[in-house]
Amino acid sequence: MKVTNLRVNHLTNPMGYQMDQPLFTWVTSNAKGSFQKSAQIQIALDNSFENIVFDSSNSEEISSLGYKADIRLKPHTRYYWRVQVWDDADDHGISDTAWFETGKMEEEWNAKWIGTPYDGHLHPYIRNEFHIPGKIKSARAYVSGLGLYELEINGEKCGDEYLAPFYNDYNEWVQYQTLDVTECLWEGKNVVGALLGNGWYKGRFGFVDKMDQLYGNSFAFICELDIVLETGEHISIGSDETWQCHPSPIVSSSIYDGEIYDALQEVKDWSAVQADTEGFENACVLTPQCGALKERLSPPLVITKRINPIQLLDTLAGEKVLDFGQEVTGWVEFDCHLRKGAKVKLSYAELLQDDNFYNENLRTAKAEYTYRSNGELAHVRPHFTFYGFRFVKVEGVEDIKLDDFTACVIHSDLEQTGNIRTSNQKINRLFENAMWSQRGNFLDVPTDCPQRDERMGWTGDAQVFCATASFNMYTPAFYKKFLYEMYLEQKNQNGSVPHVVPDVLGQIAKIQGQENDAHGSCAWGDAACVIPWTEYLFYGDKELLAEQFKNMKAWVDYIKTQDETYCGGKRLWEHGFHFADWLALDNPDKKSSFGGTNPYYVASGYYYYSASLTAKAAEVLGFAGEQKYYERLTEEVKTAIQQKYFSDGNIIEDTQTALVMSLYMGFVPENQKTQVIERLKKKLDDKKCHLDTGFVGTPYLCPTLSKNGLNDYAYTLLLNEDFPSWLYEVNMGATTIWERWNSVLPNGYVSDTGMNSMNHYSYGSIVEWMYRYMCGLNPVESHPGFKEVVIKPQTDDRLGWVECEYLSAAGLYKISWKIEQGKTTYHVSVPFDSQAKFVLPKASSQATINGEYNHDLVENSEVMLSAGDYKIITVG
Repeated sequence: MKVTNLRVNHLTNPMGYQMDQPLFTWVTSNAKGSFQKSAQIQIALDNSFENIVFDSSNSEEISSLGYKADIRLKPHTRYYWRVQVWDDADDHGISDTAWFETGKMEEEWNAKWIGTPYDGHLHPYIRNEFHIPGKIKSARAYVSGLGLYELEINGEKCGDEYLAPFYNDYNEWVQYQTLDVTECLWEGKNVVGALLGNGWYKGRFGFVDKMDQLYGNSFAFICELDIVLETGEHISIGSDETWQCHPSPIVSSSIYDGEIYDALQEVKDWSAVQADTEGFENACVLTPQCGALKERLSPPLVITKRINPIQLLDTLAGEKVLDFGQEVTGWVEFDCHLRKGAKVKLSYAELLQDDNFYNENLRTAKAEYTYRSNGELAHVRPHFTFYGFRFVKVEGVEDIKLDDFTACVIHSDLEQTGNIRTSNQKINRLFENAMWSQRGNFLDVPTDCPQRDERMGWTGDAQVFCATASFNMYTPAFYKKFLYEMYLEQKNQNGSVPHVVPDVLGQIAKIQGQENDAHGSCAWGDAACVIPWTEYLFYGDKELLAEQFKNMKAWVDYIKTQDETYCGGKRLWEHGFHFADWLALDNPDKKSSFGGTNPYYVASGYYYYSASLTAKAAEVLGFAGEQKYYERLTEEVKTAIQQKYFSDGNIIEDTQTALVMSLYMGFVPENQKTQVIERLKKKLDDKKCHLDTGFVGTPYLCPTLSKNGLNDYAYTLLLNEDFPSWLYEVNMGATTIWERWNSVLPNGYVSDTGMNSMNHYSYGSIVEWMYRYMCGLNPVESHPGFKEVVIKPQTDDRLGWVECEYLSAAGLYKISWKIEQGKTTYHVSVPFDSQAKFVLPKASSQATINGEYNHDLVENSEVMLSAGDYKIITVG
């Protein structure tokens, strides 16, 4: 038996995270038995477990999906933990030791926020020299900055994270990071230092070209070093007015525009003990414009891949352009051999036009990096920006060597959990495109795009892609941070959800003295309900659902207030601005970004849907009163929708999206369900089986078709190669998911430079259908976390074979099917402590499991499978 994937609050060995009470999860595999009989968790102050501070004892009540230990944690303390598991075959296993470490918690800071006496645009070095009078046992740095910081000790960068303290709503809070700096320090003289950049805190960010500040106008930094000597002596060193500052070589930094770095202004070895500190002056203690300083929630933001360029292009315009072969998010690092004073400039772009460099779809974002050489060999990278790109134009280098340049892919460090492969290479490329768009847009928050002057946490995009994201990667900690900030915003908007989280648009409105109306749109705001329920379904964590139930309630109560205030309490949402079926193709006005479906129909549909999810969450959490309240509200909204839009047997709102919503969400009258299905079929037939749906309709389209007897239509939509379709993008050379169905026209030209991203994951939600229906893997609400699933692969002769793996919260599922010579062979692996109902897509005259005839499959087309590996063969 193996006990692995040990996590605390869904993080591996977390250090310095918000943690009132730790929640423990793990995965068991290679067991002799099928089910967990009992488990035991121990927590100690040492990795030999001689000083145990918590022992659950051997208990049958402990679940691998989440065990909340009743332990009072102490600040800045490392705890070690392990779990033992017993199964139904008397097999037993014990995990390796894992750990978690608390931050400062409620302890007072022995450090002050400090800044510089310089102009707010001048990027500083911050440094401090100190002496350690003995050998070091351990050392921690508790650190944060406004906007971004990079910490160095004794001439080396500390840790492997970038763009800290990440993307926060600085009005509400600022995250600090806890770093293990034991190996960075030594006995004797040491130096700690930081570079500071604008990031998301100050400078330009949002739909405003010229803005000196977003949240604040001054750099700030705070750092506390806690050092324990081998003698047991504690040393604490905190930032204050005795620390020193100096202008840095970073001339400017901007999320949108990039960075300018002048190596001629470097202070050699500035963060090392041998630095010449002439010209440095004392820092200033200040009170920055920001919310409370708190332990972090953000998973690490790290470089996850490095990619070399595949070719150097000499364009018709005489440009030198590196092609990395894949659109990514991050930056390019390079080795610089230039003479003193020479400059190299990198410009970033997603695609070419007329075989020339092109970046007009980035709008006002310059997306550049300029480096001025001091004549010394240097390895060069930006510090406080990132880019979305495949192509990089290089200026200032005559002899370009491909080996000198590397693209660094940066995103939140989430484990990839899912993978799909098929006999169709274009479908495989589509899957990879969705995965790359997730990588490119999971940069601390789920952004819409990583390249133009936007890059915000759009809630609508996050909502429609959440399930796909959770198949692809392990997401609970990532969404926990996003939903935490969402609720901070909801509290300021009477429960309404901003269009983007953090609410940058609201902050801009505040700065400009305008009313903040960038909130309260259906489908966007419904992220407050859809994401928490999806995460519960995928991971089975009731504690997380309980924490996020307040998001759900606040949003539904806001809609109800809108209904009763502006709509007469009709239980329809017919007020306010709504994106609705954004970027759908069925609007007669082809210049409009709005879809053709009545936005108030979409809003009312989501009113029903979010109320129903909130009622389900209340039931799971045992909140009987709230369950009844939201169940009653759900039925009232359903009745109102049916009376208005499905009266007298007529379908009033007759679009692909409207029909799909009614079937998927479940508010279509039962006696009209067949009529709606036939009408949807007719709508597709009229388009020669092509979609015209947008951000709302597309995620639900193929699942609804497969669930309602039109699986062949779902496959046709998937396999279409002409516009509009997913494979049209693939055929046009896409390596990520486009924002629009026609982001690039058949002639190769960008269709619209005003709002056109080549890396926008929303339409990548087709991958959820691929997992659930093509591969057949579906979680069961009554047993979340994939402890019980329905496996019902919806096969199609147009694909010869399909393979899927998904490392769920319960363990690894494997599903494959292959069609040949009238026979379908399925391979299914069900993980330990889980079970699956395997359902055939159609009746079979012959069926065997592991070589033996199976009566249930032949007679009922389904069979229950416990943990194990199965080969299922059907004929007919």
